[in-house]
Amino acid sequence: MEAQAQGEEFAVGCILSIKTTLGEEFQGQVITFDRPSNLLLKITRGSEIWGRAKRNIRLLKANYIKEFTFLGQGEDPLDVNKCFLDLNTLQAREESAVRQAEADAERIGVGVTAEAQSLFDALSKTLPVRWDKTTIVVMNEVRVSSPYLPESVTGGTPAANERVRKVLEFEKKRLQSRNLGQ
Repeated sequence: MEAQAQGEEFAVGCILSIKTTLGEEFQGQVITFDRPSNLLLKITRGSEIWGRAKRNIRLLKANYIKEFTFLGQGEDPLDVNKCFLDLNTLQAREESAVRQAEADAERIGVGVTAEAQSLFDALSKTLPVRWDKTTIVVMNEVRVSSPYLPESVTGGTPAANERVRKVLEFEKKRLQSRNLGQ
């Protein structure tokens, strides 16, 4: 749906019922519509907190709108007497999301094969692991180098070393059987 042709329908304050190309349906009030980026910013009603209606702010690319219905014109959505943003909560959520994204990024090996990443992921389910370039470091003592075979396991206590070898053997067999089934 061409958003530029709908510019008037996306006027600030209008209340819309929207169906997206992904099958979502929701209602909300337009806060703003940015034509160059084709972004629509909407407020949707959430739950009640402290006797006030909690509002959710949603950013939506207008080209993901399959269809919409104009439901009416509402009051100014950004009226300072009615709009309350808990900046501390928003900042805490942002910091948490950034920390999680950084942690997720550290779990992705750089310059390793898909198999090496699968082995890392399997080990990470039960043991603390991290990447040291292309080497998997388990429990900060056991190291697994390319080609990531049980024979590639070095360091650590004999018990820790043996546990990592067994997980590698099991995971290698599982990956091979999955590849044969394709």
